[in-house]
Amino acid sequence: MNISRRATLTEDERLAALRRLLVVAHIPQRLRVAGITVLLHAQPLTRVVQLTVDDLFRDGEDVFLHLAAPPSPVPGPVAALLLDYIAARDNMNTATNRASRSLFPGRRAGQPCRPDHLSAILNEIGIPATAAHGAAIRRLLLEMPAPVVADALSYHDKTTVRLQREGGGGWSRHAGGKHGTSSRGPMGTTTRDS
Repeated sequence: MNISRRATLTEDERLAALRRLLVVAHIPQRLRVAGITVLLHAQPLTRVVQLTVDDLFRDGEDVFLHLAAPPSPVPGPVAALLLDYIAARDNMNTATNRASRSLFPGRRAGQPCRPDHLSAILNEIGIPATAAHGAAIRRLLLEMPAPVVADALSYHDKTTVRLQREGGGGWSRHAGGKHGTSSRGPMGTTTRDS
């Protein structure tokens, strides 16, 4: 699918949707977690449904979501919601899903929830998943260079460069490629080859 051809949310609409998913308790947790993952971490539902409980982990007081290497930090209120959701996931009472590690277990044994089903019910509560995904990735591209976003979210770098160019991002002159190492090594430490 071509992200650039889809309708998108404005930044105000994206933030309002995030706020609503964080505070409106009568929205089912499954939808809150899925919607927040799309709106905050710029993940399409096809990837969201593939997440497992093992993709969310703690390191001391911090909580991370493993979307790519390195894992993405999860802000406090979102982390609390995700951890609560894992403890009470849907579809866990059926004999076929009791041992499921899927973050969004489906009704079929060993299968996650279908992305089209999740998209339809997110749309019903006013969260257009496709537009939310587009808005989230464009926001990240305004804040970071396209290659960094590609690495962080496990996207192809050509896709993020194209989206950044289309969106007029401020990082359009950023050089592509790996920037975490140099002849001085990661973070400026000297390597043996220096």
